[in-house]
Amino acid sequence: MFKKLNEIQSRYQFLEDRLQNVSFSSGVEERAEWMREYSSLGKTVKLYKQYQDIEKNIQTYETVLSEGKEDKDLIDLAKEEIDLLGKKKNLLLIKLKQALVPKDPLDSKNVIMEIRPAAGGDEASLFCHDLFIMYSHYADKKKWKVEIISSSSGNNGGFKEIIFSVSGSHVYESLKHESGVHRVQRVPKTETQGRVHTSTVTVVVLPSVDATVIQIKSSDIRVDTFRSSGSGGQHVNTTDSAIRMVHLPTKIIVQCQDEKSQHANKEKAMKVLYARLYDLEVKKKKETESQTRMSQIGTGDRSEKIRTYNFPQSRVTDHRTGLTLYHLDQLMSGELDQMIESLKVKQTEEYFAENE
Repeated sequence: MFKKLNEIQSRYQFLEDRLQNVSFSSGVEERAEWMREYSSLGKTVKLYKQYQDIEKNIQTYETVLSEGKEDKDLIDLAKEEIDLLGKKKNLLLIKLKQALVPKDPLDSKNVIMEIRPAAGGDEASLFCHDLFIMYSHYADKKKWKVEIISSSSGNNGGFKEIIFSVSGSHVYESLKHESGVHRVQRVPKTETQGRVHTSTVTVVVLPSVDATVIQIKSSDIRVDTFRSSGSGGQHVNTTDSAIRMVHLPTKIIVQCQDEKSQHANKEKAMKVLYARLYDLEVKKKKETESQTRMSQIGTGDRSEKIRTYNFPQSRVTDHRTGLTLYHLDQLMSGELDQMIESLKVKQTEEYFAENE
């Protein structure tokens, strides 16, 4: 790891010298390429410099410990500083490791999320709604945009299914590990004897891709129109604005009826189709290569239980990292950063364990 960091630091200094040397002969394109590389290395080099400074300070205080045996106050101060610097050093070490993990080219993409009840009837349907609200609050904190693509209402205000897009800066990087089975333990509103029920909901997170990534022949798509049903205003049941799109080779079906215009529904349906076809290609590649998909911690199987939300104890546990938090109300209001950061750290640890 440190060999790689030293190489990056040397390369950064080399590029800095070249860019500052105005007399050095180079083409515009070559100089622009140097500038891009210099900029991309800057954050890692800055972190490494902080790490090196902390190590030097720790060594200084360790010298104080070895030489100041008769000065108790000085020794106590040195021990306190070493402890504080050690914690900062460990945090920087995690950030440096994350900086060295090869970037997922999809991390900068927007996402399409699909939430559906799995087991638990109406209670699972209600939890679909709760998870959608949780992700919406998280997106709002990140200044991302959430747009519903398709939804189907369940009983008591829940969802039989909801599909929505999240767009902004590096959305997939933060949300890609949310795919899997989310388990909820709580007393349903309809429960008269106060018994805790267990229900499950599936979450699917797909990177939003387009024709530059996945090619779709127009002859491979059948588009059916029909009248919308449910809420939506005067257009419901009066115009054939709803879209059902079938990809004939794969039999993938996408349906969208939330927008008033047929064109808008078709555009949203295409976004979902692109994402699902790309996900299908990834699955095929994974099966062919027999490798674990790096973009998702765990097996990558959507039947895998990834998290449990226990409302009576205000406890949430992520089963991949082992992290347990006891402020479930805050998490459900969108405070997901600690949970998501622990998943990123886990992914980094797995990468270094596999590449040592």
